[in-house]
Amino acid sequence: MVAVEPLVRPRSLAREAARMRAGEIDPAAHVDRLCTRIEQIDPVLRAFVPEPGRHHRLHAEAGALAARHRDPSTRPALYAVAVGIKDVVRVDGLPTHAGSALPPGVLAGPQAAVAVRLRAAGALIAGKTVTAEFAVNAPGPTHNPHHLGHTPGGSSSGSAAAVAAGLVPLAIGTQTIGSVIRPAAYCGVVGFRPTYGRIPTDGVVPHAPSLDTVGTFTADVEGAALAAAVLCDDWRPAAPPGRAPVAGIPVGPYLEHADVAAVEAFERQLKVLGQAGVTMRQVELIPDFDEVVRHLHVISRYELARVHADWFTRFGGLYRHETAAAVRHGQEIDPADHAAALRARAHFRERIAEATARAGVDLWLAPAATGPAPRGLEGTGDAVMSLPWSYAGLPALTLPAGYAPDGLPLGLQCVGAEGADEPLLAWASRLESCLERPPAA
Repeated sequence: MVAVEPLVRPRSLAREAARMRAGEIDPAAHVDRLCTRIEQIDPVLRAFVPEPGRHHRLHAEAGALAARHRDPSTRPALYAVAVGIKDVVRVDGLPTHAGSALPPGVLAGPQAAVAVRLRAAGALIAGKTVTAEFAVNAPGPTHNPHHLGHTPGGSSSGSAAAVAAGLVPLAIGTQTIGSVIRPAAYCGVVGFRPTYGRIPTDGVVPHAPSLDTVGTFTADVEGAALAAAVLCDDWRPAAPPGRAPVAGIPVGPYLEHADVAAVEAFERQLKVLGQAGVTMRQVELIPDFDEVVRHLHVISRYELARVHADWFTRFGGLYRHETAAAVRHGQEIDPADHAAALRARAHFRERIAEATARAGVDLWLAPAATGPAPRGLEGTGDAVMSLPWSYAGLPALTLPAGYAPDGLPLGLQCVGAEGADEPLLAWASRLESCLERPPAA
């Protein structure tokens, strides 16, 4: 397939939210345009789970919202903004399939806290976005809007593609290893994965509860900050930094996992940032990277098997082979090995914090993925560039940062200290202006 440029049309969340609150956009007309674009684009893109009656539902919700907030001064932060939500997140009125063939009733439960917070902020839930089965690695049908023959990444495939294609200005995903950062990089948008636990995960179908984190997709950092203020516990925006950051470059076995194209792009990105005043410090980090990988997979597979113990016993024949294999792998892991992996993770967190302080760095920089989006929809790409940061539970964000020779987007990953999500977004906003990225409408 050839690139279909009209599909790529990211929209500024902050700008759209401001216009909605000011009354410059009529919610009913907004719903009409939203549903028309989904009807036109999504049969090709396949970012959303099909929903009969979507238009009627959204019209009714927009009308009720407008009636409650006739006075613009009472309109909440995301008034009438359309949001896509990954189909592992429970939303009242919409079935949860988690990308699987299991009966939706089996996966039903109370609405997720993230959906409650979005609706309290005035958002309209445009629909469920496609996920890899149970947010593991059996891919859904979503295409990359930059090139339909390539994966959008996963497991939050539909959320990343929906934002890149301008179907919605905000989408919700989840990340256990790399399921926000990687698809955001592949699709040329901003993906933000906050510190582990900063956004509640109750009401989300789990993958590995010790690792699962709710994240966001937006066109730019300003939009990520607006969404974070609504969704994250105890959000306190950081003041714009008065200087350029000191960035740590984690040299060693970790960076060796990036392919040639990713390394060359990373070097170009660092050169651009250096010219903008960013100080770079190369730091030997994670010499035992293979052990870190092993421990993370012990945690994720062990916990996946426990989450699915009842469902897999009852409906194992409905699971796709990739997910079934992951569950069976987890069933073979000894509880003592899982406990040891959790202890190793706590030690790893301490090591990263000590290295950060010792090197005097404000954030870490790394490629967001091993390279641009791979060809084909049979897989969702390699999550290894996100793996150590997810293992440690650190906040991470990817910035669109230029293009590979074939025109596919590349991302720059920025990683902050535990709990330092606000400063991370402030630094990322400063870096964003230096990097090549798709314009937001």
